[in-house]
Amino acid sequence: MIVLLGANGYLGSAFAMEMLRRQWTFIPVTRRILDFSKFDTLSHFLRGANASFVINAAGYTGKPNVDECETKRAETLAGNTLLPQTVAHACAAKKIPWCHVSSGCIYDQIKSNHLYEFTETDTPNFTFRNERCSFYSGTKALAEEAIAGIGESYILRLRIPFDEYDGPRNYLTKLQRYPKLYQNLNSLTHRREFVSAALDLWAKRAPFGIYNLTNPGSITTREVVHLIKSHLDPSKLFEFWRNDEEFYRLAAIAPRSNCVLDTSKLRETGIIMRPVRDALEASLKNWVTEL
Repeated sequence: MIVLLGANGYLGSAFAMEMLRRQWTFIPVTRRILDFSKFDTLSHFLRGANASFVINAAGYTGKPNVDECETKRAETLAGNTLLPQTVAHACAAKKIPWCHVSSGCIYDQIKSNHLYEFTETDTPNFTFRNERCSFYSGTKALAEEAIAGIGESYILRLRIPFDEYDGPRNYLTKLQRYPKLYQNLNSLTHRREFVSAALDLWAKRAPFGIYNLTNPGSITTREVVHLIKSHLDPSKLFEFWRNDEEFYRLAAIAPRSNCVLDTSKLRETGIIMRPVRDALEASLKNWVTEL
């Protein structure tokens, strides 16, 4: 029996849909029905559910973006650091393997002519231990430290999720709604492919550990905008901030992580995600407007 924590969230709902498609037996759990942030409550529930695997898709990201995490620090710390630590200990006590949705936002590419792809073994450089980071990224990095070595787990790093469904958490939607855009180069992750790869790791009984789950390759904001115009609205005008100084002076509160993740470890397991441009093209060709 698989237990899915945070089943009504952006990623949790995608996990639920994919497990239904696969006809896997699972229990969707939300905060409304169970306060799984408490060790005793979660431990008792896992025992009663006879859980064989736990997926932690819960967390705090901020709306509409990570800037909110700078003002709601208690909620961010509780959701992104304390909760995973609780889940790790509860699962370890029952000897239940589990997976945790982490983030590639714990890295930042220093702007230069050399592109570096961060691997799972690279020390995060966008954390509370560095001079510059967002509060969101700091809590995600701290969670990885807090759960390291506790039980058996997959730590799955996501970057800037998107898919074909128009919605406030979708990167493609955000680009279309922001008044001005911030130009940079990043890895991206197709939401359905992320959950599919995560479940495949468990199905294959791949070695536990950290995995970068992004669509291979990288892409700039301007390149994504070009694809949006090509597939959705050629007449739509997009305006960009002139430089970092203007963006941070007039728009952003929190520093932004911009980075590219290496995906060779995932590929070595035999699990393949589409190249990022192919995934973007398919999403825009099959775009479903939010009602």
